[in-house]
Amino acid sequence: MAEAHQAVAFQFTVTPDGIDLQLSREVLKHIYLSGVTSWKKRAIRFKNGVLTGVYPASPSSWLIVVIAIMSTMYARIDPSRGMIDRIKTSLPVSEFMTVQTQMVLSAILFATGLWLSFIFLLRYILKALLSYHSWIFESHGKMSFSTKIWLVLVKLLSGRRPLLYSFQASLPRLPVPSIDDTIRRYLESVRPLLDDEQYKQMETVANDFKKDPAPKFQKHLKLKSWWATNYVSDWWEEYIYLRGRDPIMVNSNFYTMDLLYVIPTHRQAARAGNVVHAMLQYRRKLERGELTPLRALGIVPMCSFQYERMFNTTRIPGIETDFVQHLKDRKHLVVYHRGRFFKVWLYYGGRHLWPSELELQFQRILDDKSEPQPGELKLPSLTAGNRVPWARARLKYFTEGINQASLEAIETAAFFLTLDDEAHGYDPENIRSLDLYAKSLLHGKCYDRWFDKSFTLIVYKNGKIGVNTEHSWADSPIIGHMWEYVLATDCFQLGYTAEGHCKGDINKSLASPTKLQWDIPKACQEIIESSYMIAKGIANDVDFHGCLFNEFGKGLIKKCRTSPDAFIQLGLQLAHYRVQGEFCLTYESSMTRMFREGRTETVRSCTCESTAFVRNEQRLALFKKAADKHQNMYRLAMTGAGIDRHLFCLYIVSKVMGIDSPFLKQVLSEPWRLSTSQTPQQQLNLIDIQKFPKYVGAGGGFGPVADDGYGVSYIIVGENLITFHISSKFSSPETVREFQTLLFFLSATCEYMILTNKLHLILNSSLQFYYLVI
Repeated sequence: MAEAHQAVAFQFTVTPDGIDLQLSREVLKHIYLSGVTSWKKRAIRFKNGVLTGVYPASPSSWLIVVIAIMSTMYARIDPSRGMIDRIKTSLPVSEFMTVQTQMVLSAILFATGLWLSFIFLLRYILKALLSYHSWIFESHGKMSFSTKIWLVLVKLLSGRRPLLYSFQASLPRLPVPSIDDTIRRYLESVRPLLDDEQYKQMETVANDFKKDPAPKFQKHLKLKSWWATNYVSDWWEEYIYLRGRDPIMVNSNFYTMDLLYVIPTHRQAARAGNVVHAMLQYRRKLERGELTPLRALGIVPMCSFQYERMFNTTRIPGIETDFVQHLKDRKHLVVYHRGRFFKVWLYYGGRHLWPSELELQFQRILDDKSEPQPGELKLPSLTAGNRVPWARARLKYFTEGINQASLEAIETAAFFLTLDDEAHGYDPENIRSLDLYAKSLLHGKCYDRWFDKSFTLIVYKNGKIGVNTEHSWADSPIIGHMWEYVLATDCFQLGYTAEGHCKGDINKSLASPTKLQWDIPKACQEIIESSYMIAKGIANDVDFHGCLFNEFGKGLIKKCRTSPDAFIQLGLQLAHYRVQGEFCLTYESSMTRMFREGRTETVRSCTCESTAFVRNEQRLALFKKAADKHQNMYRLAMTGAGIDRHLFCLYIVSKVMGIDSPFLKQVLSEPWRLSTSQTPQQQLNLIDIQKFPKYVGAGGGFGPVADDGYGVSYIIVGENLITFHISSKFSSPETVREFQTLLFFLSATCEYMILTNKLHLILNSSLQFYYLVI
């Protein structure tokens, strides 16, 4: 009852003498502290907003300019060329506006205008400098004189302590490639996949498209690029993600794993307490814009637009299209455990709950023995099934009463937390442990993750954690940035007691989590069950294999003077060819965040050079040629000269204009049978893996893009570890067990090591294994 009393700020009793008001001092104190915290937050946001708004200048520079202009006036020098006098004559004369006051105010207005002009000039110069991309095409370790000058100028104009969004106004727009370049690169990319007759047909169709109607589409696309911030991103989000009516579980969402070898505590509630508190710290920095922007070479800024919707965000289902709902200042999260939903407040007395307080709240949920209400157990499976039934059920059954209130609590939460009743993680003695861990993070039981939330945090009963992320609002490097901060904060700042509990005192007076209430009719329960069966069919069809390749890694590959990413991509080409007996269209994700609101571009890894390397016995020279080709394509994609986003946008223009294009229709229908992506590592460098080699991440993965293809995600960790996450479908007769695929990859890399005479750097034990594979 103590919690109930503290939840009421005042009580009153009607007596013959009037109304007797009884105020709770404790609650009023918390109300006061909440108000102070709220105003403090607004003040900090306003201050950081001003700092970002005037960047690369600073507010203090305004004062310097005003003082300089005022000084010249007193020295009887007019730097404004008469503008100050013209401003003065336009000001009204009154008893409060003397001639001297008019003069001072005119000078301040002129100085302010001069200062703003200076800011726009600096931004324009910085934007022009950031449009220079020749540096990315230069050989590693070799830098031209012009690039050195460019680096100095960018560094000078970038300021000393930029905030997260400081560079947004200075980032260049994504350029629209020319039709000729895109068609030429496209034909070059499909040449190794087509025979001579097929290629001639494709060449004819492409050239016809280039003559007409491509120029019409290109004009509209250039117009959009001048008007919109980014000519790709809004269409990409809408048509690739939000308009998709198929289930997003497995098909769209992706997962991220915990530290590979370390579990800081085996207490589920304690691990959840520390991790949630670390996320709240990150969210506070994010909302204030206090995070340091990511910069290539430590100088070239990346776009930070995608960070804005990390928290307080939900994908809302619709009949024809979904939309992303983003809110501010959400002060609760929703927890799912054994079929029940609980609302947990994240603030107390105007501050975040401490890790020990969060642990107490989560332990209360774990100790709750209540049973799920009818229809509650599998309710999240609505977000795992087809979008249209979910949208209709939401409109019919969740728009009034307690169902509306409970669903609103979920959709407006900071994020979603699942306290899982299973134990997962990497076990060296269990070869399938990483596979099961990956499948659990990707789809779980199909009803214990809210797949529409921006991300769902999963905490297993053995203390292991992971994240399932909805893809429409951002790409994997964004969630990876947050995840690295959270893991480092959890392990190296917050820590645990000797017994594995969160550090700090326990405040037992906190109100217990609130159990959400539902009234789900039979008809809705049938829809839930139908969605669950669809989701279960998808989950059961997904085959996963995780592999830790630690015989050698980035260190040895770089000693061979080869890009690690190109090395792996060529290994995968050889592996796929040996398994399938043919080449296929290959997708590798590259980022375009050097441009404002940039997201991704496709690198078509299957090239004429890579197929020549795979087919030819004399591979060394061909390998180097193929690796150089891959690196050049990756750089072109990063600098806005890719193929697929341009063709995608041309296709959207054709559909809007109602003009049918056989070429674009064929291009957009080609399946990506090998879809690959590299997970970024050490974006923040918060964990020194040289000093703490066990504190390495396992990366993450995604489901196969094509029914008869593979999804391959990999992370290059440190100098001697590459972790692979490979997915396919059991139902496809075309795909084989992923472990066999990895064996072929190992054989491919081994052969390259033999050719480059670097085998003396590999342990003899691993040599024996490689020769067995070959």
